[in-house]
Amino acid sequence: MRTRILTIVSGLFLLAAPLWAASDPANDDQKTLYALGLALSQSIGTFSLTEAELDMVKSGMTDGVLKRSPKVDLQTFGPKIQQLQQARLALVAEGEKKAGTAFAAKAATEKGAVKTESGIVITPIKPGTGATPKATDTVKVHYHGTLTDGTVFDSSIKRGEPATFPLDKVIKCWTEGVQQIKVGGKSRLVCPANLAYGDASPPGSPIKPGSTLIFEVELLEIVAAK
Repeated sequence: MRTRILTIVSGLFLLAAPLWAASDPANDDQKTLYALGLALSQSIGTFSLTEAELDMVKSGMTDGVLKRSPKVDLQTFGPKIQQLQQARLALVAEGEKKAGTAFAAKAATEKGAVKTESGIVITPIKPGTGATPKATDTVKVHYHGTLTDGTVFDSSIKRGEPATFPLDKVIKCWTEGVQQIKVGGKSRLVCPANLAYGDASPPGSPIKPGSTLIFEVELLEIVAAK
């Protein structure tokens, strides 16, 4: 526990006490340090800090960097860091699940949409003429993944290269949903959180805890049938 807290604090530490007044980075060193700040911000994104709360975090880091007397006892309040993080994650997950439920309910009313017993909403976009894969198959697909607000979190289409996956090694929504698509076909999958990443938030991803995920998936090929 102590090691985990120190890891968080040491990461935050680097955000404190800039060597120059805040402004647009002007040279490569400043741009690199600014990029470092962006990267570190991802490690504390799960706290969902307000600007005022971030100022308090900066205050603590500045005191630590400059070896000033701390205003609180780290041994007392350090363990509360994880508690705060968990509480914030729970609030975010609750909001995301409400938004996801509403999105899925609307998607289920669209023409051709089918809602499975597990809760996936599958809407055909283009019919396929080939075989359908089994859960043990490896498939080649093009896909475009978004959140309910339209934010793109992953896309083989944007990368310009299809992806190949074993269907039993991906999120449950894909394992079930892609089996409903024939080769050459394309469908939209609305994946509830419990069939995606649940209350987890993949590192470096805009996917929040409790997020419903939307995928447009085109099945190009069954690469390896077992």
